[in-house]
Amino acid sequence: MAPGVLSAIVGGFLAGVLARSFFSVPWPFAAFLFLLSLTALAFAYFERPKWKQLMIISVALAACVAGIVRMDFAVLDGTPELTSHLGETVTVDGLVVDEPDVREGNVRLRIRVGDISVLAVVPPHTEVHYGDVVRVKGKLGLPESFETTLGRQFNYPMFLAKDRILYTLSFAQAEKIAEGYKNPLRTAAIWTKQKYLEGLQAVLPEPESGLAGGITVGDKRGVGKEYSDIFIAVGLVHIIVLSGYNITIVMNLAGKLLAGMSRLAQLSASVLIVVFIVLMTGMAPSATRAGAMALLPLIARMTGRMYLALRALSVVVLVMVLWNPYIFAFDPGFQLSVLATLGLVLFSPVFARWLYWIPEKFALREIAASTLGTQMTVLPLLLYQNGLLSLVALPANLLALVVVPWAMGLSVISAMAGILFGSLGTFIAFPAYALLAYIIGVAQFFAALPFASVSVASFSAWWMFGAYALMFGGLWYTKKGAADGRAF
Repeated sequence: MAPGVLSAIVGGFLAGVLARSFFSVPWPFAAFLFLLSLTALAFAYFERPKWKQLMIISVALAACVAGIVRMDFAVLDGTPELTSHLGETVTVDGLVVDEPDVREGNVRLRIRVGDISVLAVVPPHTEVHYGDVVRVKGKLGLPESFETTLGRQFNYPMFLAKDRILYTLSFAQAEKIAEGYKNPLRTAAIWTKQKYLEGLQAVLPEPESGLAGGITVGDKRGVGKEYSDIFIAVGLVHIIVLSGYNITIVMNLAGKLLAGMSRLAQLSASVLIVVFIVLMTGMAPSATRAGAMALLPLIARMTGRMYLALRALSVVVLVMVLWNPYIFAFDPGFQLSVLATLGLVLFSPVFARWLYWIPEKFALREIAASTLGTQMTVLPLLLYQNGLLSLVALPANLLALVVVPWAMGLSVISAMAGILFGSLGTFIAFPAYALLAYIIGVAQFFAALPFASVSVASFSAWWMFGAYALMFGGLWYTKKGAADGRAF
C-alpha cells in the first residue's frame, strides 16, 4: 500500500473518530462527506494528471465517514433498569471481568451487568477475584468529571466509558455467589503476577517493593501517592508505571547483550521479552499496548528504515482505535504511548546526532537522546492535561534510566528468591534494593531543588495543537533541508 494512501486511511479515520467523540455528527453530514468522496473518485478517473491527489482525498473522506460511523456505533446507552434507581442503594449481580484494582483505601471492581459495566468501590481485603460472579450492594451513581490539583478538568465519565463502565456503586459491599467464566491464559497470568508481587514484598521493603512492582509488572499500587507526586515533579513518572519506554529500555539492553547474533535472533528475543512482560502483568490492556508500542522503535533501529516503524505505528493505532474508539480521545495512557513512540522513532535519532559530545558508555547518549525525544513529544499533551513542567527531567532521567534495565532484571531475580526462600531471600535481593533505592534517591534529590517544576496554568488545547504543528513542521523542514543538501 502506498504511504499516501495509508496516511489518508489512518488520518481520515482518526479525524472522524475525534469529531464524533466531541460533537453529534448528523447522518446527513456524514452522507455528504461520502458523496464528496465519490465525487473526488470520479474526478480522479477523468483527471488523469491529478488522479493521485484526488484518490488520496477520496480515501481520506471515506475513512473519515468510517470513523464517524464507528464511533457512533460505539456510543453507550444506559439501561433503564439501573438509570431509574440512580441515587438509591441497589443490589446487582454481575461478573468480575478484570483483575481487582487494589488501592490504599479500597478495592475497585469492574463488574459486567448485561452489555455494560459497573465500577464498584468496595472495602480493602474484599475476597473477590477475576471471573467471580458477585452480588454487590451500594449507592448507584454516574461517574462525574473532576478538577485536578492544578484546575484541569478531567472527563472521568468518558475515561471509564472506554471500559464500557457507565455506572458506579459507592460505599459498596461485595460477596462471591458463583464461579463465572475465566479466560484460562489470563487467569494463569494474574495468578503468576500475584505470586510475583508476594515474592517482592517478602524480600524488599516499601517503597522499593512498590517501585519494583511498578516498573516490572505495572502494579497500580506502585510507590504510593507521596512518591508518585515526587516522580511526576521530576519527569520520572514513566518509570514507576510499566510503559513502552520501560520495555524499550530493556529490549535495548537485550540487543546489546545479543549484538553478536543475527537480527532475526535479536528480534525474536525482543518479542519473547515483550510476551513475558505482558503475561507477567496479568495481560493488562495497558501493558499489551505498551509492548506493541515498544516493538516499533526496535523495528526502526534494526531495519534502519524509519518509515517502516511509522507505518507499523499507523497500523497499530488504527487497529486499536478501530477496536475501541474511546481510547483515541479519552485515554491519556494511549495518547502518551503513541506520542512517546513517535518521539523515539522520529526525534531521538536527530538528538543522537546533535549529542555527539555525550559518551556512548553506559548508553548515556542513547538515554539522553531518547529522553529528549520522548519528553519533547509528550510535553505539550502533559502541559494541557496537568499543567506541570519539570525543569530537571533531563538530568534526572540521565541519572535514573542508566540503571533501570538492571533494576528490572534484579527485581525479577528478587521476586524469584522471595517465592522460593521467603524472607531468607533478602540477601539475594540486596542488589535490586540498592538500585531501586538509588532511583528513589535521584527523584527525591531533584524534587527538593528550588523550581524543580513549575505550573503552567493557561496551556489550552489551541496552544497544544500549535506546539505540535511547530514541532512536526520543524522536523519536516529539517529533513527537507538535509535532503536538498544531499541533492546538491
